[in-house]
Amino acid sequence: MTAPAKMLLIFVDETDTAGELPLYEFIVRRLVQLGAKGATVHIGAMGFGAHHRVHRSRLFGISDDRPVTITVVDSEEKLRALLPEIRPLVREGLMILTDVEVIP
Repeated sequence: MTAPAKMLLIFVDETDTAGELPLYEFIVRRLVQLGAKGATVHIGAMGFGAHHRVHRSRLFGISDDRPVTITVVDSEEKLRALLPEIRPLVREGLMILTDVEVIP
């Protein structure tokens, strides 16, 4: 990948779903179908969002609805083409599109 590039960050909760799949898994599978260059899912240890409810791991690592971030880096053209497919899936989460420098 060459510059310029963009990074799409998608913030959801671990318990969000799309059908029977976790939302993060559904989104990643959809990104594969749409031809994204790649995506990574990060499960957060702790965080909070618009509702100011703290999400964190509990006793024995059992989830308390931990935050999940999906990171996608691709060309602006490709990411903007993906947005209409992905945006409706993220009902309460946050999406950020930002410039990045890809280091070859």
